Amino acid sequence: MQPSKDIARLIEIMAALREPKTGCPWDIEQNFQTIAPYTIEEAYEVADAISRNDIDHLKEELGDLLLQVVYHAQMAEEVGEFAFGDVVQAITTKMIRRHPHVFGDAEAREARSAKGMWEKIKAEEKAEKRAARLARGLDPEDHGNGFLDSVPVALPALTRALKLQEKAARVGFDWSEAAPILDKIEEEIGELREAMAKGDQAAVKDEFGDMLFALVNLGRHLQLDSEAALGGTNDKFRKRFHYVEKSLDEAGSSLEAATLDEMETLWQQAKTAK
Repeated sequence: MQPSKDIARLIEIMAALREPKTGCPWDIEQNFQTIAPYTIEEAYEVADAISRNDIDHLKEELGDLLLQVVYHAQMAEEVGEFAFGDVVQAITTKMIRRHPHVFGDAEAREARSAKGMWEKIKAEEKAEKRAARLARGLDPEDHGNGFLDSVPVALPALTRALKLQEKAARVGFDWSEAAPILDKIEEEIGELREAMAKGDQAAVKDEFGDMLFALVNLGRHLQLDSEAALGGTNDKFRKRFHYVEKSLDEAGSSLEAATLDEMETLWQQAKTAK
């Protein structure tokens, strides 16, 4: 088996890894549920490479993510559901359909540019998906029947909170401006304090979640993505903490040996260091 730029080789490798008698024991025992966390992790690693502008690493991580797609397609083919080619066909069909202004004939390009055509295309796709699910004996609504049920549960919590709020806002369920949300946040902090004072851990968790949800709402009204904002703060914290660690090391000390006051002094220095 030799490396290749042809996607067919990757599909062959995946099939070989899953071969019951001669494949890799670990790969053979996996299923959709056990592989899903790796799929999410690989997507994050792609985003990480992009954020660091590491093109060589991006090439590698895109390959890892592609492997995840091939992995899921191989498992689906084994149970007679679909193969990798069907995945490719599905996405190419969707892209062509959703871009009639690019791929349609002259008449289609003109018609599809009309206002409301995008919504019509989405409605057509939804109807087809619904019919396909009914034909398989499944619930016609793949995410449930509620207005917000189409927001994926597997999204990171901050991102999902943002998506839920954005969708609710489409039907007018939203704050008119950012300022009142600050009052809501203070209200949630007060309720969190009460729960903490009572020692009710379940209530503490609930109120803490309410506070985070309100903070995401404030960020949305300030045109800030909470996930991105927290990501920036995480990186800032990491850099400042590394400054503390490096400074202690240069002084012949360590994180374990330093006192909290010593670390705090260096932390304040880190805030002004370039």
